[in-house]
Order: sequence, then structure tokens, then C-alpha cells
Amino acid sequence: MAGAWGRAELQDFRSRVRGVVLGSAVGDALGAPLDGLTPGEIVAAHGPEGLAAPVPAYGRLGAVTDVTQLSLFTVDGLIRAQVRRDTGVWHPPSDLHRAWRRWAVTQDDWGPDERREDDGWLAREEWLYARRDPHGPTLLALRGESMGTPAEPRNPRERGPHAAARSAAFGLLVGWEPQLVAQLAVECAAQTHGHPTACLAAGAYAVTVHGLARGEALPQAVRTAIGAVEPWPGHQEVVKALEAALAGAEEPPHPLEADAGADEVLGAAVRCALDGEDVRHALCLAVNLGGPASVTGALAGGLLGALHGETALPPAWLAELEGRPTLVVLADDFAVEMTQGPALHGPSYASPGWLARYPR
Repeated sequence: MAGAWGRAELQDFRSRVRGVVLGSAVGDALGAPLDGLTPGEIVAAHGPEGLAAPVPAYGRLGAVTDVTQLSLFTVDGLIRAQVRRDTGVWHPPSDLHRAWRRWAVTQDDWGPDERREDDGWLAREEWLYARRDPHGPTLLALRGESMGTPAEPRNPRERGPHAAARSAAFGLLVGWEPQLVAQLAVECAAQTHGHPTACLAAGAYAVTVHGLARGEALPQAVRTAIGAVEPWPGHQEVVKALEAALAGAEEPPHPLEADAGADEVLGAAVRCALDGEDVRHALCLAVNLGGPASVTGALAGGLLGALHGETALPPAWLAELEGRPTLVVLADDFAVEMTQGPALHGPSYASPGWLARYPR
């Protein structure tokens, strides 16, 4: 994938990018009605097999949560980082911080403000201004102007899975080495989640997606992710959870508590992606574990989308997905930027339309 981009490679990459963006959102929407419930409560509400198909949340079918909202701004931030590179400025964590702060504004304002010329097109999508019980520590961290770093992270005790859930797009940097993908994901996770378990779960998830996007099988991609995070201090919980997921114990994954750590949720998502008979079954396994169901569903959906591409996702679930046109266009823009960016902008020429969409 890191070599020359022929037509077949371009089409495969675009399918996997769409798969990650749409798959994460489908899993998020499937789990949204179950957030905070126990498996017993899910069975009581939906029958002995648990939830088997999407049901309404937030007043509509296919509604997504802040997990998808932030994931979209991750994609936007990575595109903007590439566009800004022509100016000689190259610090992706800063571009991601600005992107996520644009999301934070959507949680406080009634709708887009056309006077903010630097917003670009994504921040002008009105549907993204819906508040979907945003993760409190994340929102508070991003309301501040200072940017957390691994040396001085924000929320140093926060070990939840939300930073990992927004990190799939880092794995789509298929021209990067796994260690650099992990480093970027960890540095960006520290902007809201300071505990090593949360940061390294984000790094491990991004590297797993990276391996899948490059054509690896899921077990191989997970092993690569383990190798990428093992040199970091505090990796033990994440590595243990991923190794347990690969071990494939006969018993099903353990139910998740509402405050489950990033290691537990990531391990559960990997297990469900491995154990599922197909994409539909794997996503249902993930969300029926309870706890942070939208996050577990999003993590599993991103893995499955990277592995199989968009065509493996359940069509009826996609048809109801909130914001689907935005997700598809953003995914395609990402694929074009990462594979054909020099044709869109450079030191001597830049497409005015592209710079209007992704301002420098």
C-alpha cells in the first residue's frame, strides 16, 4: 500500500477508508440505545439473544453519538495536517487539537457560524451540532486552549475508551510505519485521556486498523499492535487484554461495566471481531456486552470495516445511518488527499475549492 498507487490499490484503499468511517458509525449507532445497560437489562428489553438489529436512540433510527462526531473531526484534522504541510508547518497533534476543538464548539453553539472562515466544510454540517451525551472529561479538556501531551497530559487519571474510539483514522495512514502511527495516536490521546492505559489503547487500536488497511489478517494486525506499544511505559494492561483476545478462550467475552477501562473495551471489541460469524453478528456481540456499548460497537465496526471494506457492512443499517452522506464524502476526501494530495495542492499550485474545504 505504501508503493505506487495503481487503480486497483486506489479502489481497495477507498473501500477500506469508507469501511472504517462507516463501520465505526454503524457500530456506534447500534450500541447507542444500550449505553449504560447491563447484559441482563439488554436481554430483558430485547429478548434472549439481546439486540439483533438497530433500534431508535435520541429520537431516530441510526443516530450516532459523540464517538462518531469526534471520529469525523479526526479525519478532518488529518486532511488539514497534510494540506498545511505545504506551508512548512508539520505538527499533526496540533492540527488534531484544533480539529477536536472545532467539535467542542459544536457542543456549545446552536449551529454553524459562517463568520468562522477557518472552520472548513465539516464544521458547517448542521447535524453535527446535536448533543449526544458527550463524554464529560473529553469535552472539558477540549474547551481549554492548552494542549495535553504525553509528558503533561490532560485528565491524567482518565483511563476510559473514548480516546481509542476516535483514533481509527490514524491507522489509515498506510504509508507510515506502525511505530509512528502508535506515537501519533498516543500523543493525541493525551489531549483528553492521560492514563497510560487509555493512551496506549488508542495507539494499539490505530496500529491494528493500520495493519488491516494494509491487508493483514486481524490476528497478525493485533500482534503488530502489541509490538508497537510494548516499548511504552504502562503498556501491561493493554497488552494483556489484547493477548487474551487473541487466545480465544472458549467462554464468551466478559460483560462490560459502564466505567470499563480502555484495555477491557478494546480487548472485547477485538474478541467480537474475531468471533463474529459475519459483520452483523460481530457488531451485535460487541454491543450486547453492555456498558459503553456505543464505544465497543464503534471499535469493532472500525476493525471490521478496515478488514472487509464498506461492502461488507449491513446495507439496511447503512440506509438509516445518520449523516451518511457526510461520512461518505469525508472518507472519499481523505482517500484522495492521502493518495493524490500533490495533484490538489503544492508549493506552486493549490486548488481553491480544496483549500476552501480544508483551510490551511
